[in-house]
Order: sequence, then structure tokens, then C-alpha cells
Amino acid sequence: MAPTTSDVPPWYKQFWPWFLIGLLFSSIAFSTLYLVMSIKFYDGSVQQDYYKDGLAINEQLAKQEHAQTLSLAASLLVDSRTGDIVVDLEGERRPDQLHLSLIFPTAGGRDRSLVLDHLHGGRYVTVIDEPLRHRWYLQLQPSAGRDAEWRLTGEATFPSEETIDLTPGL
Repeated sequence: MAPTTSDVPPWYKQFWPWFLIGLLFSSIAFSTLYLVMSIKFYDGSVQQDYYKDGLAINEQLAKQEHAQTLSLAASLLVDSRTGDIVVDLEGERRPDQLHLSLIFPTAGGRDRSLVLDHLHGGRYVTVIDEPLRHRWYLQLQPSAGRDAEWRLTGEATFPSEETIDLTPGL
């Protein structure tokens, strides 16, 4: 016996059309949610001029090699309670100021640039306004920007009571 048209309910009362429509709308909702989140929480980890930065790696290596020929090294100590940053510079050069770049690995908006003033011998100091947390890349140079004569680099996880070594290596 064949079903008659009166035995089959209309399409809007059946399960499968609503299941397929639900899949479609859920994929649209999740796509919109991911789009909004990616715009709102943009991390900016890829630079716009990445090609030029890639070509400039040789200049960075030359700065670090020059620091090595000058026998430069530094130790950095951050006091998490007072915010004091103390750098002891060893080597032939002792500029009046040093520039310390604190680079956050994933969020470019959190990067900081500090100027350290020379006290005596090879000691430089500055104060930071809020305590450092998490992992940071450190770059110490005699002047700000890409025109510096030499560069020392390091990496640290804060808060830390230990001294951090800044060396001419990459």
C-alpha cells in the first residue's frame, strides 16, 4: 500500500529540512563570530614591510658582530617592587645614554622603549612605570632606531630577581 499525500506531513514539520537549515545558520553564526574576534583581537605580529626587514638582517648581524669586536656585554637587573632597571655595561664603549627595547613576542602594541642614563663606570639606570610580566626580548643599543652602532640582545621572563645577560649574539 502506497502512502498517500495525507500521510506525509508538510516539509516544515519534518526533521531533516530544519537540521540542514540549522547547519547552514550555525556555520554563518560561527564564521561571523570568528571574523569579529579576529578583527577585535588583531595581534599585529606580522609586519607590513617584512621583506625589507628580512633584507635588513645583515645590518643587524653586523651590529652584533661590532659589539663583539668591542668586547661589549651587559647584565640587566629589574627590581619588580620599585620598577628600577639597572644595566651594568662591560667593554670599551660607555655612551651617555643607552636605549633598551623591550619587545613582546606576540603583541606589538605592548613593546616598550626606555632610555637609561649613565651613573658612573658602566652603570645605567631607569625606572619603569608598571611591572613587567611574561616573556620579553631585550635589545640594548647606544642610540634609538636602526642607526645604532652596536646592539646587545637577550631574552627574559619577568618577574625575575636574577640578572639577565645581554650578549652580542642573535
